[in-house]
Amino acid sequence: MPAIEEPAENAHTDNARGHPGPSSGLAGLARMHRTVTRSLSPENRDGSPGGGGHATEGPGARFARDLGPGWKISPNIVVEPGERAMVGDIHGPGTIRHIWMTTAQPAWREMLLRIHWEGDDEPAVEVPIGDFFGQGWTTYSPLTSIPVTVAPNGGLNCYWPMPFRRQATITVENLGEQPQNLYYEITYDEGEADQADAWFHAQWRRSNPLETGAEHVLLDGVNGRGHYVGTYLAWGVNSSGWWGEGEVKFFLDGDDEHPTINGTGTEDYFGGAWDFHVPGEGYAAFTTPYLGLHQILQPDGLYASQQRFGMYRWHVLDPIRFAADLRVQVQALGWRPHGRYLQRHDDIASTALFYLDSTSTQRPATPSAQALEIL
Repeated sequence: MPAIEEPAENAHTDNARGHPGPSSGLAGLARMHRTVTRSLSPENRDGSPGGGGHATEGPGARFARDLGPGWKISPNIVVEPGERAMVGDIHGPGTIRHIWMTTAQPAWREMLLRIHWEGDDEPAVEVPIGDFFGQGWTTYSPLTSIPVTVAPNGGLNCYWPMPFRRQATITVENLGEQPQNLYYEITYDEGEADQADAWFHAQWRRSNPLETGAEHVLLDGVNGRGHYVGTYLAWGVNSSGWWGEGEVKFFLDGDDEHPTINGTGTEDYFGGAWDFHVPGEGYAAFTTPYLGLHQILQPDGLYASQQRFGMYRWHVLDPIRFAADLRVQVQALGWRPHGRYLQRHDDIASTALFYLDSTSTQRPATPSAQALEIL
């Protein structure tokens, strides 16, 4: 695992190197860069200059039979059951700027997105496609934020900057039983990345159901220097009553029993208050640049017996920085009668996003199709 290089005292700031900071808005847009833009898609699989629109065979060939090459011959790939499709093998240095994908919504929990940095055998990102874009329940829900946007009807976009020194490898594996059409476009800068930049990581974990006495773990065993930048939770409620009284905890740099950062409640962490409950209206969905409760799936009175929620919190303006190690947990806590807390046994799936000074770190075992399944 290559380690990050410490920046010199007079190292350029992000703005000076053409990487506007999170609060700069459009301020850096006029700045000239020493990079060029490349893009990977089924129409240009290697991102080469002038490499797009050459296909003579592909899923769109029969529709373009009157038009010929250059007219949307290869707009997508088909990922067969059990196949791990290569969608990007970029030789750097460079920085991934935008990822757009779409595939059938029922497959959002069956398709695993992986990203490897610098030829590392272990992935830094291993997350179901849906969860990576805040759509863990395989049901489209609009999400409008700065780093992640999900547009009608299932356009999955992310803008997390992902710098690399030598190589970035991006794959999608189909763990399901049916072939899936995958459309994608990955845009990146080709050119030198700042040696002070860390590598992007994303990990997925699920507690289903959460065991008695346990807290759901979002991250554990992350060693090194870095900063935590995002949380997405797909929370399935397995019993009646309010479910979000639990606290979110960040154990930093040697914390053992007690964390350095200890929140006051689940809805508080995601920017809400008082159970996300607007009197007379019930749960109120909201989606903002950095946090939201964007998905509320409620029972239909027949078979959909559990309420399900999707929430995100992007620590763009307030990254949680650590020097040596990080563990993140959330409690599942509700209420018993007569004013007592109730430890709940809900279905909680989390995606944790962070930058680290190494290309891989400890991560959970790769989930099976059964472990991903939504019942």
